[in-house]
Amino acid sequence: MDKKAVFFDADGTVCDIEKGVPDSALEAITRLVNNGHQAWLCTGRSRAFVPGCLEQIPFTGMITACGATIEKDGKRLYNNEMPVEVARFSTETLRKYGLVPVMEGADYMYYDKDEYTTEVNWYADLITEALGDKWKPIRGNEDDMHINKISAKMQEGCDDEAACRELSAWYDVIRHENNAFVGTTIELVPKGCNKAVGIAAVCRCFDIPWESTVVFGDSNNDLSMFEYACTKVAMGNGSKKIRELADYVTTDMFHYGIRNGLTKLGLI
Repeated sequence: MDKKAVFFDADGTVCDIEKGVPDSALEAITRLVNNGHQAWLCTGRSRAFVPGCLEQIPFTGMITACGATIEKDGKRLYNNEMPVEVARFSTETLRKYGLVPVMEGADYMYYDKDEYTTEVNWYADLITEALGDKWKPIRGNEDDMHINKISAKMQEGCDDEAACRELSAWYDVIRHENNAFVGTTIELVPKGCNKAVGIAAVCRCFDIPWESTVVFGDSNNDLSMFEYACTKVAMGNGSKKIRELADYVTTDMFHYGIRNGLTKLGLI
């Protein structure tokens, strides 16, 4: 059997912000690796926000922050950080237009708890709990934020279009469908940086043929990797655009989606 490199999104694909990683997903990816294939995490989460439930999966490596950070076997190989002055300007701009900035880095995430509350995002406290000592406030760190990307949280009355225009020199924008888990979030990633770029870099570095690439995903920040990879598997809970691009739509992750998808492909 040809050996594959399988790239998995995190949220909505192999993990849930409240429930963690289903046992079936952990078991299936472990079997995948034991069968000699590679398993890569390819997530919009920054490296600082990869919790223990994902660390327990035997990933070959991780592509985090939509391709801005890459590691293999626990060693960081690449980390695309925004200049600190751009990070500060970005924070000021988002606030000016009524959005809440969540600044995401490889070592820390930065946000102010009195601003980023459960009224803005119901799972804000869960993020703080998961981060532990990897959380820092923006206040007091304005000139020392080491970030890879931003999650801008929309609020009623905000002018997100104006904010994105003003920041367009530095960032590409990822918008999510309104009914998605992150429907009120706009992701701002460094220009030219996305999950597909991260996957392509891994393939170049480790001599992985394009024909051997497989991706699993569910949301619109997976679109680039679905447009790039050879074989695409959408989760049953996936966005309309993701399901349209998929070669196969599996079940959702809590109904054995990862196991069913890997079985369908003959990888486990």
